[in-house]
Amino acid sequence: MGILALRADERVAGVRVSDDSLAVDLMDGRTIIVPLAWFPRLLHAAAKDRNHWQVSGGGYGIHWPELDEDLSTEGLLRGAPAPGVAQPA
Repeated sequence: MGILALRADERVAGVRVSDDSLAVDLMDGRTIIVPLAWFPRLLHAAAKDRNHWQVSGGGYGIHWPELDEDLSTEGLLRGAPAPGVAQPA
């Protein structure tokens, strides 16, 4: 009897930014949601700048051109906030 193993696809499918969270949809159907407080540039940016993002890094990254902010799905999956931001307990 075979077991069907689903393959993870951690490429970015979509991004949503609210006043307090960042949600990144992955190609494999998962969604990563993290506090916006982890990323001060995004937290303090205007909504129009937060919502202007581009997929980068071969599909594994997100770039905000006006904010000079770059995040990777790998870092988000690890729960890594921006340098200098306290890690959650």
